[in-house]
Amino acid sequence: MKLPAVPAVLAPSLLAIPVAFGINGATTLADPLALMLTVLLVLAIFTSIIFFVSGVSHFQNPLFCVFVVFSFTSVVDLIIALEEDGYISGFMEVYVREGEPYLRTAHGIMICYWDGIVHYGLYLSMTAAIGQRKSYRNLGLFWLGSLMMSITVFLLGNLIGKYSSDLSPGFLLNLPYILIVVWAGRRLFQQPKVLPYLSPEKVAEEQGKCLYRRPQDAGLILVLLLTAAFTFFRGMVVLDCPADSCFEYIYQHEPYLRDPVAYPKVQMLIYLFYILPFLCLCVYALVLPGCSWLPDWSLVFAGAFAQAQFSHVGSSLHARTPFPYQTPDDVWWSFLLTNVLYALGPQLLALRCLHSPAFFLPPTPTTLRVAKKLQ
Repeated sequence: MKLPAVPAVLAPSLLAIPVAFGINGATTLADPLALMLTVLLVLAIFTSIIFFVSGVSHFQNPLFCVFVVFSFTSVVDLIIALEEDGYISGFMEVYVREGEPYLRTAHGIMICYWDGIVHYGLYLSMTAAIGQRKSYRNLGLFWLGSLMMSITVFLLGNLIGKYSSDLSPGFLLNLPYILIVVWAGRRLFQQPKVLPYLSPEKVAEEQGKCLYRRPQDAGLILVLLLTAAFTFFRGMVVLDCPADSCFEYIYQHEPYLRDPVAYPKVQMLIYLFYILPFLCLCVYALVLPGCSWLPDWSLVFAGAFAQAQFSHVGSSLHARTPFPYQTPDDVWWSFLLTNVLYALGPQLLALRCLHSPAFFLPPTPTTLRVAKKLQ
């Protein structure tokens, strides 16, 4: 039996609309603990419906169930974002007010938009691929990086920011969410890679090229080095570096970095301590051949970068951010251009690894013999 395609998967996720409306109408759920238990019950019932309607055979691939349930939560997040921006009303007001008030911040709204649009599209694509017995590994790795970045910044910002005193039992709903994502990521990495056929001669030829014979890689290295430099600079800015350039930048170019919600500071520190070392490793992998880890991890970090920059830029410009921390009008375009270009490097790296993987394949005895002949 084949798994359902997109239309069949779309239907369960759209149940989020009446469910959200129903929970919001139940005014007796104003107690945070009762609200959390109700949400857990709804998710358990929803999972059971998927099991009985879709059939046990679908659970031969448990990631199918994960993506369908997460697509449901993505629609809920989109409803929250639209409601907080005033486009709709009467759906998630009670939950946001009593359960997770930090979703009313600019950052909370931005991650809800990303989850409700980008992640939702990825869930539909991956469930459709499962139904058609096609590979969805690359999409899954991009999703994994995006979701892990979103969760990490959101949770740490809530714990150390100005909303740390407003945490409710609803915050605990994120803990099983993290465990499921980690388990799903492990499953994705265990799936076999889908690589085009490359002859040993082609692989040896690509891996035998010096950097000056690979101008695209040389240009990509330059982009990654500039990205690393900007990452280091903004890390110093949020660490209160006394240099005049850092002081001028945080007050005149990106005042959002001073926002007491702490999301931007956490984001810059993650960039500094995790993204910066990875960028240096990417430069190494573009110089020396055979770094087979790069194609997979470039997709993970591309997803993380895309989500992080969308949330950071959107929050900096959103009206929900207090005026002193919004991006000044006179640097609006330079701020937007800088951050868009900043996000471009990891995306270009991931595309380069996907379309020309020969340089990153691990050397084999056959390719080594061919390489010696070519020399």
